[in-house]
Amino acid sequence: MAERSFAREVEDLRLGDGETFRGEGILAITKALLQSGVAYVGGYPGSPISHLIDVLGDAKDVLDELGVVFQSSANEAAAAAMLSASVMYPLRGAVAWKSTVGTNVASDALANLASGGVTGGAMIIVGEDYGEGSSIMQERTHAFAMKSQIWLLDPRPDHEKIVDLIEKGFQLSEASNTPVMLEVRVRACHMHGSFVTKNNVKPSFTIKNALENPVRDLGRIVLPPAAYEHEREKIGKRMPAAIDFIGKHALNERFGPEKAKVGIVLQGGMYNNVIRALQYLGLSDAYGETQVPLYVMNVTYPMIDAEVEAFCRDKESVLVVEEGQPEYIEQAVNTALRRRNVSARVRGKDVLPMAGDYTSKVLLDGIRAFLEEADPRLLGNRPPAPDAAPVLALAEVARLKEVVPERPPGLCTGCPERPIFAAMKLVEQELGQHHISADIGCHLFSILPPFNIGATTMGFGLGPASAAAFNVKADKRSIAVMGDGGFWHNGLTSGIGNAVFNKHDGVFLIVDNFYTSATGGQDILSSRASNPRRTTNNSIVAAVKGIGANWVRQIDRTYDVGRMRDTLKEALTTKEEGPKIIVASSECMLNRQRRVRPQIAKAIAGGARTVKERFGVDEDVCTGDHACMRLSGCPSLSVKKLDDPLRDDPVASIDNSCVGCGNCGEVADAAVLCPSFFRADIVHNPNAFDLFVARLRMRAIGWLQRRRERARFDAEAAA
Repeated sequence: MAERSFAREVEDLRLGDGETFRGEGILAITKALLQSGVAYVGGYPGSPISHLIDVLGDAKDVLDELGVVFQSSANEAAAAAMLSASVMYPLRGAVAWKSTVGTNVASDALANLASGGVTGGAMIIVGEDYGEGSSIMQERTHAFAMKSQIWLLDPRPDHEKIVDLIEKGFQLSEASNTPVMLEVRVRACHMHGSFVTKNNVKPSFTIKNALENPVRDLGRIVLPPAAYEHEREKIGKRMPAAIDFIGKHALNERFGPEKAKVGIVLQGGMYNNVIRALQYLGLSDAYGETQVPLYVMNVTYPMIDAEVEAFCRDKESVLVVEEGQPEYIEQAVNTALRRRNVSARVRGKDVLPMAGDYTSKVLLDGIRAFLEEADPRLLGNRPPAPDAAPVLALAEVARLKEVVPERPPGLCTGCPERPIFAAMKLVEQELGQHHISADIGCHLFSILPPFNIGATTMGFGLGPASAAAFNVKADKRSIAVMGDGGFWHNGLTSGIGNAVFNKHDGVFLIVDNFYTSATGGQDILSSRASNPRRTTNNSIVAAVKGIGANWVRQIDRTYDVGRMRDTLKEALTTKEEGPKIIVASSECMLNRQRRVRPQIAKAIAGGARTVKERFGVDEDVCTGDHACMRLSGCPSLSVKKLDDPLRDDPVASIDNSCVGCGNCGEVADAAVLCPSFFRADIVHNPNAFDLFVARLRMRAIGWLQRRRERARFDAEAAA
C-alpha cells in the first residue's frame, strides 16, 4: 500500500499531441518516458523518486496499452541489471532510484553496462538527494558518472525542459551507445508546472520481439580482450559522438546579454535559485530576463569545451555555480580555458561554500561578492537585498532556542517499532549494554532519544552484516537490527545467510511492518495484503529457515512488550550457538491508518455501530515521574500541568492524536511503572444495549459522587 494513490493523476498520461499537462514533476517525467517510446521501466523507491515508482505502478493500464513492461525491482542492482536488455537490442529502457546510495548498490551492473555500451537508449533517473533536507550521506552523482563515463543530465527545473531532456537523452544514448543519467533534485520532483504534450509512442521494437529474435554480440560482453577495447571506444568514439550530439541539439542553454565583462556558468538544477539571487540583486526579473550572461549546463558531463570557450572568451571573470564538493566542474572549466589560452578568471568555491545547499541566500552572498570585485558597476543602483541577519540577532529570537524544543525525526504515533525498542531498553537495564548494529529505515530513529539504541549504520539491509566482526566468544552477544524492506533488499544473503555460514553467535532482529515503510509504504514479498499484481505473503521466517537458521522466533504482535522483552532476553542468554533470529511483526501504523480510517468513516456515516479504542492517563493516579515517556517517546504522550497547588510536577497526558495502539499501557505494565493508564472505548452509533449499559454506568457514577460529597469534611460548617 503506497503512501498515496495516483489513480486519478495517471489518466493525464493519456494526453495527446497539442494538449497541456499540468501537475507534479514526477508525473511529467513519467509522461516523457511514454512519449519517448520506452519499452521497459524498473526501479527501487526512495526519496525523492518514490512517487515515480508509485505512479508507474498505478499506471499499469496505460503501460499495458502501450506494451511497456514495468517491474518494481528488488533493489537498485536488480533495476540496473534490467538495462542489459538495451545492450543487444534496440530497446529503450529506463530505471530509477535514490542517489547516491542507490547508485552505490547498482554500481557493479552500471559499470558493466557502461563498459560494453548499449544499442537501445538506456536512461537512469536518479533522485539527487543532496543538501540539508537529505536523509543520506552527502555525496553527488557526478563522480560516478565521470568514473564510468555515463553522460549526466542535470535539467533546468522546468517541466518543458525536463521532458525535452528525457526525450533527447534517449537519442543521446543511442547516438553514443552509452547509458545516460538524468538527475532530478527534490524540488524538481515535487514542483508543479505545465507543458504541451505529444502522443505516447509504442516501442517500435518490443521485449517480445527481442525474445523471439535473440541477438548475441561478443564484442559487447565485458570480458577480455573486449573489455580493453571498450575503454578505447569510450574515448575515441562514444564521447566524441556525445559531444557532437549535445552541441548540435543545443542541450545546454545561454541566457542574458551576448557580451559582458562577467558571466555565470551553472548546473542546470541551480538555475531557479541563481535567478532568484540575481532578482534580489536587481539583475533579473522573476521570468529569467537576466542582465548577467548565464551558461546553463543541462549536461554536466561531458562538458562541452568549445561551448565553455565561446561563452568565456570575451569575459574577464566567470563564476562557476556548482553545488557540493569536490569542484569537478570548476576544475574542468579551468582546464578547458587554460588549454585554449582564454584569460578569463574562474571563480567558484572561493566565493561560494565548498559544501552544503546552494539556497537563494547562499547564492545571493556569493554572487554579490563575485560582482563587487569583478564588475561593481552592475551593483550600482539596486534595491536593498533581503537580509535576515538583523532579525536573527535580536535577543528575543535568540531566546527561542531556549524555549522551543528541538524536533529530531522520530517514530510515528502508534508505530509498532516503538515497543520493540522499549523492550530492548528493559533488557538493557537487566543485562547491561550490548553492541547494537542499526540499519537504514524507520527503526534507525531508535538511535535518538528516548531510546538511544544503536552504534553504527552501514547501508540498507546491512545491519546484520555490519555486526559480522563481532563473531567472537564473549560474555555478551552483539545485536543487529534490520527492517523487512532491508531484509528483502539484500539482508537475506549479506546478513542472515552470511551469519548462518559463519556460525555467527549473535542476535538478529528483523522488524517486519509489512511494507517498505520508510520509502512510502510499498508492498514487498512479505506484505500481508493481497496484491493482484504482485506475489505477497511470503514468510520471512520460512526464508531464514530455508537458508539454514535454526534458532528462530516469530512475534506476531510487537505491542506485547513483555513477550518482546522475554524473547530478547532468551536470545541473549541461551546456550545454543549460531545466529539467534527474532522476527517481530506488526503492521506499520501509518499505513494501517491510511487503510482503516476511510473504512471507519464510511461505517460511521452509514450508521453502523463502530468502536474506537483510546487510551488515557488518570491524573489522580499519575505520580508525574514520566518514566512512561522514557520508555515510549510516543508523540501523543505529553505532559500536563495541574491546577493543584499541592502537585508541582506535571503529569503524563495523552492527546487526541492517539491511535489506540496500547503501547503506553503495555510499557507501563512490562516495566512495572504505574497503573495510571486506562483504555476507553468510544462507541459510534450505539445500539440499545450500549445505551442501557451507559445509563447504568452513569447512575452508578452519580451515586458514588454523591456519597463522596456527603462524606467530605466541611470546615466552614464545623467552625
